[in-house]
Amino acid sequence: MDINAIRELAAADMKAVNALIQQQVDSDVALINQLGFYIVNSGGKRLRPLLCVLAARSMGITSDQHHTLAAIIEFIHTSTLLHDDVVDESTLRRGQQTANALFGNQASVLVGDFLYSRSFQMMVSLKSMRVMEILSDATNRIAEGEVLQLMNCNDPDTTEERYFDVIYGKTARLFEAATQLAAVLTEQPAPIESAMQDYGKHLGTAFQLADDIMDYVADSEEMGKNAGDDLAEGKPTLPLLYAMWHAKDPDDQALIREAIEKANGLPHLARIQRIMDETGALDYTKRCATEEADKAVKALDPVPESDFKQALIALAHISVERTK
Repeated sequence: MDINAIRELAAADMKAVNALIQQQVDSDVALINQLGFYIVNSGGKRLRPLLCVLAARSMGITSDQHHTLAAIIEFIHTSTLLHDDVVDESTLRRGQQTANALFGNQASVLVGDFLYSRSFQMMVSLKSMRVMEILSDATNRIAEGEVLQLMNCNDPDTTEERYFDVIYGKTARLFEAATQLAAVLTEQPAPIESAMQDYGKHLGTAFQLADDIMDYVADSEEMGKNAGDDLAEGKPTLPLLYAMWHAKDPDDQALIREAIEKANGLPHLARIQRIMDETGALDYTKRCATEEADKAVKALDPVPESDFKQALIALAHISVERTK
Protein backbone atom coordinates (compact mmCIF):
# COMPACT_ATOMS: atom_id res chain seq x y z
CA MET A 1 0.00 0.00 0.00
CA ASP A 2 1.56 3.31 -1.07
CA ILE A 3 0.96 6.74 0.42
CA ASN A 4 -1.69 7.61 -2.17
CA ALA A 5 -3.70 4.50 -1.30
CA ILE A 6 -3.35 5.30 2.39
CA ARG A 7 -4.60 8.85 1.87
CA GLU A 8 -7.51 7.59 -0.19
CA LEU A 9 -8.45 5.18 2.59
CA ALA A 10 -8.56 8.07 5.05
CA ALA A 11 -9.90 10.71 2.66
CA ALA A 12 -13.33 11.21 4.23
CA ASP A 13 -11.89 11.44 7.74
CA MET A 14 -9.14 13.83 6.68
CA LYS A 15 -11.65 16.08 4.92
CA ALA A 16 -13.50 16.39 8.23
CA VAL A 17 -10.24 16.99 10.12
CA ASN A 18 -9.13 19.70 7.71
CA ALA A 19 -12.50 21.45 8.02
CA LEU A 20 -12.19 21.35 11.80
CA ILE A 21 -8.66 22.75 11.65
CA GLN A 22 -9.84 25.66 9.49
CA GLN A 23 -12.73 26.29 11.85
CA GLN A 24 -10.62 26.19 15.01
CA VAL A 25 -7.86 28.47 13.74
CA ASP A 26 -10.44 31.23 13.31
CA SER A 27 -10.03 34.21 15.64
CA ASP A 28 -11.28 37.76 16.05
CA VAL A 29 -7.64 38.87 15.89
CA ALA A 30 -6.72 39.56 12.27
CA LEU A 31 -3.03 38.63 12.58
CA ILE A 32 -3.91 35.24 14.06
CA ASN A 33 -6.23 34.57 11.14
CA GLN A 34 -3.63 35.68 8.62
CA LEU A 35 -0.67 33.80 10.05
CA GLY A 36 -2.76 30.83 11.14
CA PHE A 37 -4.25 30.44 7.69
CA TYR A 38 -0.76 30.64 6.16
CA ILE A 39 0.75 28.01 8.41
CA VAL A 40 -2.08 25.46 8.24
CA ASN A 41 -2.23 25.77 4.45
CA SER A 42 1.49 25.73 3.78
CA GLY A 43 1.72 22.28 2.23
CA GLY A 44 2.20 20.14 5.32
CA LYS A 45 1.76 16.40 4.95
CA ARG A 46 -0.72 16.21 7.87
CA LEU A 47 1.07 12.97 8.75
CA ARG A 48 0.28 13.08 12.46
CA PRO A 49 -3.48 13.61 12.06
CA LEU A 50 -3.48 10.98 9.31
CA LEU A 51 -1.80 8.59 11.72
CA CYS A 52 -4.36 9.41 14.39
CA VAL A 53 -7.27 8.76 12.01
CA LEU A 54 -5.86 5.46 10.77
CA ALA A 55 -5.14 4.28 14.32
CA ALA A 56 -8.65 5.14 15.46
CA ARG A 57 -10.20 3.36 12.49
CA SER A 58 -8.04 0.31 13.13
CA MET A 59 -9.51 0.32 16.65
CA GLY A 60 -13.05 0.36 15.22
CA ILE A 61 -14.02 3.84 16.40
CA THR A 62 -17.70 4.68 15.85
CA SER A 63 -17.80 8.33 17.00
CA ASP A 64 -16.19 11.36 15.38
CA GLN A 65 -13.95 12.12 18.38
CA HIS A 66 -10.90 11.07 16.40
CA HIS A 67 -11.40 14.12 14.17
CA THR A 68 -11.03 16.40 17.18
CA LEU A 69 -8.06 14.40 18.42
CA ALA A 70 -6.37 14.59 15.01
CA ALA A 71 -6.85 18.38 14.88
CA ILE A 72 -5.42 18.71 18.40
CA ILE A 73 -2.35 16.70 17.40
CA GLU A 74 -1.84 18.90 14.33
CA PHE A 75 -2.18 22.11 16.35
CA ILE A 76 0.39 20.94 18.90
CA HIS A 77 2.75 19.96 16.09
CA THR A 78 2.25 23.23 14.21
CA SER A 79 2.85 25.32 17.32
CA THR A 80 6.16 23.53 17.88
CA LEU A 81 7.16 24.27 14.27
CA LEU A 82 6.43 27.97 14.72
CA HIS A 83 8.58 28.09 17.84
CA ASP A 84 11.33 25.89 16.35
CA ASP A 85 11.74 28.09 13.31
CA VAL A 86 12.24 31.11 15.53
CA VAL A 87 14.80 29.30 17.70
CA ASP A 88 16.63 27.90 14.64
CA GLU A 89 16.29 31.13 12.64
CA SER A 90 14.95 29.04 9.76
CA THR A 91 13.75 30.74 6.61
CA LEU A 92 12.40 27.80 4.59
CA ARG A 93 9.98 25.01 5.50
CA ARG A 94 7.93 22.75 3.21
CA GLY A 95 9.35 24.63 0.25
CA GLN A 96 7.94 27.96 1.42
CA GLN A 97 9.13 30.84 3.54
CA THR A 98 8.68 30.19 7.24
CA ALA A 99 6.11 32.20 9.16
CA ASN A 100 8.84 34.00 11.10
CA ALA A 101 10.52 35.04 7.85
CA LEU A 102 7.24 36.54 6.61
CA PHE A 103 5.58 37.81 9.78
CA GLY A 104 8.47 38.18 12.22
CA ASN A 105 9.56 36.29 15.32
CA GLN A 106 7.15 37.96 17.73
CA ALA A 107 4.05 37.08 15.70
CA SER A 108 5.26 33.50 15.16
CA VAL A 109 5.86 32.86 18.86
CA LEU A 110 2.54 34.39 19.91
CA VAL A 111 0.49 32.56 17.28
CA GLY A 112 2.27 29.37 18.31
CA ASP A 113 1.05 30.09 21.83
CA PHE A 114 -2.47 30.60 20.46
CA LEU A 115 -2.40 27.20 18.76
CA TYR A 116 -1.14 25.53 21.94
CA SER A 117 -3.95 27.05 23.98
CA ARG A 118 -6.52 26.24 21.29
CA SER A 119 -5.44 22.63 21.39
CA PHE A 120 -6.10 22.51 25.13
CA GLN A 121 -9.54 24.06 24.66
CA MET A 122 -10.29 21.25 22.21
CA MET A 123 -8.95 18.63 24.62
CA VAL A 124 -11.48 19.77 27.20
CA SER A 125 -14.27 19.26 24.66
CA LEU A 126 -13.48 15.52 24.59
CA LYS A 127 -14.43 15.35 28.30
CA SER A 128 -11.85 12.72 29.13
CA MET A 129 -9.35 13.16 31.96
CA ARG A 130 -7.27 10.33 30.46
CA VAL A 131 -6.98 12.22 27.16
CA MET A 132 -6.00 15.39 29.03
CA GLU A 133 -3.42 13.47 31.05
CA ILE A 134 -1.73 11.91 28.03
CA LEU A 135 -1.72 15.04 25.88
CA SER A 136 -0.59 17.40 28.64
CA ASP A 137 2.24 14.99 29.50
CA ALA A 138 3.16 14.70 25.81
CA THR A 139 3.21 18.47 25.37
CA ASN A 140 5.46 18.88 28.37
CA ARG A 141 7.77 16.14 27.13
CA ILE A 142 8.01 17.81 23.73
CA ALA A 143 9.09 21.03 25.42
CA GLU A 144 11.71 19.12 27.40
CA GLY A 145 12.96 17.52 24.18
CA GLU A 146 13.37 20.91 22.55
CA VAL A 147 15.29 22.25 25.54
CA LEU A 148 17.49 19.13 25.55
CA GLN A 149 18.17 19.65 21.85
CA LEU A 150 19.19 23.24 22.62
CA MET A 151 21.57 21.95 25.29
CA ASN A 152 23.06 19.39 22.89
CA CYS A 153 23.49 21.96 20.14
CA ASN A 154 27.18 22.79 19.55
CA ASP A 155 28.19 19.91 21.82
CA PRO A 156 30.32 17.36 19.92
CA ASP A 157 30.41 15.17 23.02
CA THR A 158 26.70 14.39 22.70
CA THR A 159 26.19 10.66 23.15
CA GLU A 160 23.96 8.42 21.07
CA GLU A 161 21.76 7.97 24.14
CA ARG A 162 21.28 11.72 24.50
CA TYR A 163 20.53 12.00 20.80
CA PHE A 164 17.77 9.40 21.11
CA ASP A 165 16.41 11.18 24.17
CA VAL A 166 16.05 14.31 22.05
CA ILE A 167 14.25 12.68 19.15
CA TYR A 168 11.91 10.82 21.49
CA GLY A 169 10.90 14.08 23.12
CA LYS A 170 10.69 16.38 20.14
CA THR A 171 9.19 13.91 17.63
CA ALA A 172 8.31 10.40 18.78
CA ARG A 173 6.34 11.44 21.86
CA LEU A 174 3.60 13.11 19.82
CA PHE A 175 3.37 10.12 17.45
CA GLU A 176 3.07 7.91 20.52
CA ALA A 177 0.28 10.03 21.99
CA ALA A 178 -1.63 10.06 18.70
CA THR A 179 -1.76 6.29 18.41
CA GLN A 180 -2.18 5.55 22.12
CA LEU A 181 -5.15 7.91 22.31
CA ALA A 182 -6.85 6.10 19.45
CA ALA A 183 -6.93 3.10 21.79
CA VAL A 184 -8.07 5.25 24.72
CA LEU A 185 -10.98 6.75 22.78
CA THR A 186 -12.18 3.27 21.83
CA GLU A 187 -11.68 1.91 25.37
CA GLN A 188 -9.28 -0.85 24.35
CA PRO A 189 -7.81 -3.22 26.95
CA ALA A 190 -4.40 -2.34 28.38
CA PRO A 191 -2.37 -4.69 26.10
CA ILE A 192 -3.84 -3.08 22.96
CA GLU A 193 -3.30 0.45 24.31
CA SER A 194 0.31 -0.45 25.11
CA ALA A 195 0.78 -1.93 21.63
CA MET A 196 -0.54 1.22 19.96
CA GLN A 197 1.68 3.36 22.18
CA ASP A 198 4.75 1.32 21.21
CA TYR A 199 3.81 1.53 17.54
CA GLY A 200 3.67 5.31 17.63
CA LYS A 201 6.91 5.64 19.59
CA HIS A 202 8.91 3.46 17.21
CA LEU A 203 7.30 5.00 14.12
CA GLY A 204 8.14 8.52 15.32
CA THR A 205 11.73 7.51 16.03
CA ALA A 206 12.11 5.98 12.57
CA PHE A 207 10.60 9.10 11.03
CA GLN A 208 13.06 11.45 12.77
CA LEU A 209 16.06 9.27 11.94
CA ALA A 210 15.05 9.40 8.29
CA ASP A 211 14.63 13.16 8.56
CA ASP A 212 18.15 13.52 9.93
CA ILE A 213 19.50 11.46 7.03
CA MET A 214 17.71 13.66 4.50
CA ASP A 215 19.48 16.76 5.75
CA TYR A 216 22.59 15.34 4.09
CA VAL A 217 21.23 13.63 0.99
CA ALA A 218 18.16 15.50 -0.30
CA ASP A 219 18.16 18.77 -2.19
CA SER A 220 16.27 21.76 -0.80
CA GLU A 221 13.54 21.66 -3.47
CA GLU A 222 12.75 18.01 -2.80
CA MET A 223 13.10 18.25 0.97
CA GLY A 224 11.22 21.52 1.44
CA LYS A 225 13.94 23.07 3.58
CA ASN A 226 17.51 24.21 3.08
CA ALA A 227 19.92 21.31 2.67
CA GLY A 228 22.50 21.23 5.43
CA ASP A 229 20.35 23.16 7.91
CA ASP A 230 21.25 20.83 10.78
CA LEU A 231 24.93 21.17 9.97
CA ALA A 232 24.69 24.96 9.72
CA GLU A 233 23.10 25.07 13.17
CA GLY A 234 25.67 22.80 14.79
CA LYS A 235 23.11 20.10 15.60
CA PRO A 236 24.81 16.84 16.57
CA THR A 237 22.48 14.42 14.78
CA LEU A 238 23.31 10.73 14.53
CA PRO A 239 24.77 10.78 10.97
CA LEU A 240 27.17 13.57 11.91
CA LEU A 241 28.16 12.05 15.25
CA TYR A 242 28.73 8.60 13.75
CA ALA A 243 30.94 10.09 11.03
CA MET A 244 33.01 11.90 13.65
CA TRP A 245 33.31 8.80 15.86
CA HIS A 246 34.43 6.55 13.00
CA ALA A 247 36.51 8.84 10.77
CA LYS A 248 40.02 7.42 10.39
CA ASP A 249 41.66 10.74 9.61
CA PRO A 250 42.14 12.93 12.71
CA ASP A 251 41.69 16.00 10.49
CA ASP A 252 38.24 14.74 9.47
CA GLN A 253 37.33 14.17 13.12
CA ALA A 254 38.54 17.67 13.99
CA LEU A 255 36.58 19.20 11.10
CA ILE A 256 33.29 17.67 12.27
CA ARG A 257 33.98 18.53 15.90
CA GLU A 258 34.56 22.15 14.95
CA ALA A 259 31.49 22.15 12.68
CA ILE A 260 29.36 21.13 15.66
CA GLU A 261 31.05 23.46 18.14
CA LYS A 262 31.09 26.56 15.96
CA ALA A 263 28.16 25.86 13.60
CA ASN A 264 30.49 26.64 10.70
CA GLY A 265 30.29 23.38 8.77
CA LEU A 266 28.09 24.39 5.84
CA PRO A 267 31.00 25.48 3.59
CA HIS A 268 32.45 22.00 4.19
CA LEU A 269 29.21 20.12 3.44
CA ALA A 270 30.66 18.20 0.47
CA ARG A 271 33.66 17.03 2.49
CA ILE A 272 31.48 16.03 5.42
CA GLN A 273 29.21 14.08 3.06
CA ARG A 274 32.31 12.28 1.79
CA ILE A 275 33.32 11.41 5.37
CA MET A 276 29.80 10.09 5.96
CA ASP A 277 30.14 7.86 2.90
CA GLU A 278 33.54 6.57 4.02
CA THR A 279 32.40 5.80 7.56
CA GLY A 280 28.99 4.38 6.61
CA ALA A 281 27.29 6.98 8.82
CA LEU A 282 24.18 7.27 6.68
CA ASP A 283 23.92 3.50 6.29
CA TYR A 284 24.16 3.09 10.06
CA THR A 285 21.45 5.68 10.66
CA LYS A 286 19.28 4.03 8.01
CA ARG A 287 19.70 0.66 9.77
CA CYS A 288 18.63 2.25 13.04
CA ALA A 289 15.57 3.72 11.32
CA THR A 290 14.69 0.38 9.73
CA GLU A 291 15.00 -1.38 13.11
CA GLU A 292 12.60 1.14 14.63
CA ALA A 293 10.14 0.71 11.76
CA ASP A 294 10.29 -3.07 12.20
CA LYS A 295 9.57 -2.66 15.93
CA ALA A 296 6.58 -0.48 15.04
CA VAL A 297 5.20 -3.16 12.74
CA LYS A 298 5.81 -5.88 15.32
CA ALA A 299 3.93 -3.85 17.93
CA LEU A 300 0.79 -4.13 15.80
CA ASP A 301 0.64 -7.94 16.15
CA PRO A 302 -2.25 -7.87 18.69
CA VAL A 303 -4.31 -5.47 16.57
CA PRO A 304 -7.08 -7.13 14.50
CA GLU A 305 -6.53 -7.34 10.76
CA SER A 306 -8.04 -4.58 8.64
CA ASP A 307 -7.17 -2.26 5.77
CA PHE A 308 -6.39 0.38 8.38
CA LYS A 309 -3.90 -1.89 10.13
CA GLN A 310 -2.24 -2.54 6.77
CA ALA A 311 -2.06 1.22 6.22
CA LEU A 312 -0.29 1.62 9.59
CA ILE A 313 2.17 -1.10 8.62
CA ALA A 314 2.80 0.59 5.29
CA LEU A 315 3.37 3.96 7.00
CA ALA A 316 6.14 2.41 9.08
CA HIS A 317 7.99 1.36 5.93
CA ILE A 318 7.27 4.64 4.15
CA SER A 319 8.68 6.61 7.09
CA VAL A 320 12.09 5.10 6.42
CA GLU A 321 12.08 5.16 2.62
CA ARG A 322 10.63 8.65 2.11
CA THR A 323 12.65 11.38 0.42
CA LYS A 324 10.74 14.42 1.72
